[in-house]
Amino acid sequence: MDWGMKNRLSQIIKPDGHCMFLPIDHGYFQGPTSKLEKPGETIKPIIDYADALFCTRGVLRAAINPQGSKPIILRVSGGTSMVGKDLANECLTTSIEDAIRLNVSAIGLSVFIGSDYEHQTLKNLGKLVDKGERYGIPVMAVTAVGREMEKRDARYLGLCCRIAAEWGAKGVKTYWWENFEKGTGGCPVPVVMAGGPKTNSDLEVFEFVYDGMQKGSIGVNLGRNIWQNEHPVAMIKGLHAIIHGKATAKEANELFVTEKNKKQK
Repeated sequence: MDWGMKNRLSQIIKPDGHCMFLPIDHGYFQGPTSKLEKPGETIKPIIDYADALFCTRGVLRAAINPQGSKPIILRVSGGTSMVGKDLANECLTTSIEDAIRLNVSAIGLSVFIGSDYEHQTLKNLGKLVDKGERYGIPVMAVTAVGREMEKRDARYLGLCCRIAAEWGAKGVKTYWWENFEKGTGGCPVPVVMAGGPKTNSDLEVFEFVYDGMQKGSIGVNLGRNIWQNEHPVAMIKGLHAIIHGKATAKEANELFVTEKNKKQK
C-alpha cells in the first residue's frame, strides 16, 4: 500500500483502530429526508464528535464549510430514486478527478449483491478500485439491500462483505446482524456498521453497536439514528463512548440520559 493510501486511511480510521462516520448522503435517492433538509445546519452541533463525513459532492460544495472540515468520504454512485423502479440500478456518478479536486479521504459506492444489477454494481466497484489505486484513494463498498430488508441476515451480508473485499475495497459498510462475527471473521478488510432506519429505542442503538464492536467491527456509519434523534448530541456522545471509549451499551445509555437531561434543564 502506497504512502498516499495509508495517509488517507489514517485520516478516517483513528490511532485506536476505530472510526465513527457520519453519513448525510441520504438525499441522493431519498430527496429532502426528515431533519436533513438543510444538511449543513443538521451537522453543526454533532460534527465535532465524528471522525469523517460521508456525503455527495453536491452537498459538500453547497453546505459544508471547507475551513476546518472533517475528512470526507465521497459517495460516487447513484442514478436511482425512491420513486424509481429499482434502487439497485446504480452507476458511477462522480469522476475520480472531481474526488481529487475535492481533496477527499475516501470514495464510497453501493453494491447490490443478489439483485438484477449485481453484475453492474460489481463492475462499478472494480472500475472505482482501479481508479482509487491509481491515485491512492481508498474505496469503501456499501452492501446495499435497497427495499429488500429481509436480506439482512448473516449468510447474505457475510457473502456481500467478502465479495466486496475480493474486488479490492479497502473497507466495507454493512448492516449489523445476529452472529455478526461470522461476517467480520470472513472479511479480510475492516467492517463498519451501518444504522439503517431509525430504531425503536435509544438503548437498541447502543446495544447493536456495542455487540458489533465486540464481534469485529471497527466502527459505525450512523446517520438517521443520530440526527433524527430528538437529542442528537447526547446520542452521538453515547456512541462515541462505545467506539473510542470502550463503554458498554449500558454506560453509553447512561451518558445519553445524562446529556439529554442537561439539555432539558
